[in-house]
Amino acid sequence: MHKRHNVTILLYHIVCPAKYRRVVFSEEVDNTLKDICLEIAERYEIHFLEIGTDKDHVHFLIQSVPTYNLSKIVRTIKSITAREIFRRIPEVKKLLWGGEFWTDGYFVNTVGRNGSEDAIRQYVKEQGIEKEYTQLHLEQLKLF
Repeated sequence: MHKRHNVTILLYHIVCPAKYRRVVFSEEVDNTLKDICLEIAERYEIHFLEIGTDKDHVHFLIQSVPTYNLSKIVRTIKSITAREIFRRIPEVKKLLWGGEFWTDGYFVNTVGRNGSEDAIRQYVKEQGIEKEYTQLHLEQLKLF
């Protein structure tokens, strides 16, 4: 990302499981999730290079700025997507008896030292059971 005095490329592979590892991702939820993430990208400096679901969890490949620490990025994504999915698709809340969409935990890997962007994309695609991973969004890395 180009700023006035610096250029940064921070890429994160984030995996967020649904609460109780429930299978809540359907075509409707997938499309809603993608739309919400693209809305988040417009408001915050969080760019979704790839979004993919695997029935009970989501993989995000994200580019962001160093002013946002990782926990803020994850908290922003999880809180906004949960609130909006429950608001836009109320029947999803019935599948999750605790009123929460996401588990408290998440997995994060930085892209760079332990793998290239292409390696992480390939890893994300190979995580799911064959033909269950659904790529919702794909965008090229941006050098702003």
